[in-house]
Amino acid sequence: MKTFQKIAIPLSLGVIGLIILNSCSVGIPKGATAVQNFDADRYLGKWYEIARFDYKFERDMDNVTATYSQNPNGSIRVDNKGYNYVKKEWKESIGEAKFVNDKTEARLKVSFFKPIWAGYNVIDIDENYQYALIAGSSLKYIWILSRTKEIPESIKQRFLEKAKKIGYNTDDLIWVKHN
Repeated sequence: MKTFQKIAIPLSLGVIGLIILNSCSVGIPKGATAVQNFDADRYLGKWYEIARFDYKFERDMDNVTATYSQNPNGSIRVDNKGYNYVKKEWKESIGEAKFVNDKTEARLKVSFFKPIWAGYNVIDIDENYQYALIAGSSLKYIWILSRTKEIPESIKQRFLEKAKKIGYNTDDLIWVKHN
């Protein structure tokens, strides 16, 4: 019986910790607001990553794209691709995104390694769904996306100002090369 307790108690605490981590990791940074009246169908398709912070999972990557498509179960398929210029190889990661609340609020959670989910919040998007500013669950995660490999200076400045106002250190952004 003592052996069972030695295993069961840490396992139970681990499961509880995972549940807490799961619920906390899909938040939105204080001061950020997800886009309302969001049209998920218009958001689907291919996006080019224009800027990001230096994340371990994207380190040394250029030519990064994200392609979103509808899964039969209503969730969104996430297909991220990028070229690791150090290892000289293409990398791909397939995940799934689900809405946190209503489908018209651009707050999603995304998973590449279930049961771990992370926040994916569209906090700004132009009216034509060509440029998007994405916040993770904290000030450690931010992306600027575009339907093309470049972004107009006016949109870039709009997104940088919004990010700064929320508390992001935009000087740390990596501007992704597409060649």
